[in-house]
Amino acid sequence: MEEFHKVRRLPPYVFEQVNRLKASARSRGADIIDLGMGNPDLPTPKAIVDKLCEVVRDPRTHRYSSSRGIPGLRRAQANYYQRRFGVKLNPDTQVVATLGSKEGFANMAQAITAPGDVILCPNPTYPIHAFGFIMSGGVIRSLQVEPDDRFIPAVERGIRHSIPKPLALILNYPSNPTALVASLDFYKDVVAFAKKNDIIILSDLAYSEIYFDGNPPPSVLQVPGAIDVCVEFTSMSKTFSMPGWRMGFAVGNERLISALTRVKSYLDYGAFTPIQVAAAHALNGDGADIEEVREVYHKRRDVMVDSFGRAGWTIPAPAASMFAWAPIPEQFRHLGSLEFSKLLIEHADVAVAPGVGFGEHGDDYVRLALVENEHRIRQAARNIKRFLASTAKQPNNVVPLAARR
Repeated sequence: MEEFHKVRRLPPYVFEQVNRLKASARSRGADIIDLGMGNPDLPTPKAIVDKLCEVVRDPRTHRYSSSRGIPGLRRAQANYYQRRFGVKLNPDTQVVATLGSKEGFANMAQAITAPGDVILCPNPTYPIHAFGFIMSGGVIRSLQVEPDDRFIPAVERGIRHSIPKPLALILNYPSNPTALVASLDFYKDVVAFAKKNDIIILSDLAYSEIYFDGNPPPSVLQVPGAIDVCVEFTSMSKTFSMPGWRMGFAVGNERLISALTRVKSYLDYGAFTPIQVAAAHALNGDGADIEEVREVYHKRRDVMVDSFGRAGWTIPAPAASMFAWAPIPEQFRHLGSLEFSKLLIEHADVAVAPGVGFGEHGDDYVRLALVENEHRIRQAARNIKRFLASTAKQPNNVVPLAARR
């Protein structure tokens, strides 16, 4: 039977192949150390859980909620932006709550994309950045570029060679998967360029609070006048260890926020009200919970970089995010990231995310998530050390799984 049109536009989900292999290994009794999915393992702070439990006992909160977020939650997000970035937002017109930043991005794509619209998108990048627009009938023009002085020339080429002219430019810093961080000067240049060329900026700032070297990542909305062309997406999943709660936000340009709000009004009634109240309580806190989460990831980063390096695999230390973007060891690079990821599961009991899952330009890398404790990270390093040592002695014994079928 022929696949439906939108499904045909989506390639096979690369990560699912790794997940199947991981599940198969575990069913055989293997102790797989999972550094693949960015699924935070830390518990949600007790005060947030307590607030949820308090509110959920009120049966009035069990009714339909507000699709765009209850007023107290939108005010809490606006206050957070004022404290953290010095950005003033109108909670009634410039803030909408989303079911995580992923849903926000996908529904923004539904709201603003006409068939054939061109979107400028980094490659590699988090899949929804591209496929939210592809599912909405858009066309992706990939930008293989970092947030440096090569970025604007790359965007200029994208505009020059696109028909029609691109509708929007996607930014994601700190980046998932590359962990790169953008400077405020970079954002100033991009905003000036977007205004000159009448292009929308959609910025994913989900990892704004997970940083390690004393330099908090900026928001693009800190640039004067950026709100004329920008919407920014944030998430509480990593900041407060609330991934399953599905709570995020879109903030910025009123026209774009209005479009997203209208689409959402047809699709959902918003998150469960007690979740929204607890999320507001978290945002209105003193920041101690955020600092504790940041410190845990900082320690894990340092342990991973040190232990993997001593095992023979050099991991660049990320300045932010909960990921390390690791070049595949030279002797395995010809296999590509998917086959290398399969080898790690089979020979080292370690799961990672293949870089090709974030775009073809990520195929020389794998993404390592800091979602296991320090002991388990050291154990993963020991397993990888044995794997690398065995392949150095008998390289012909390590055969990609696909080649055996």
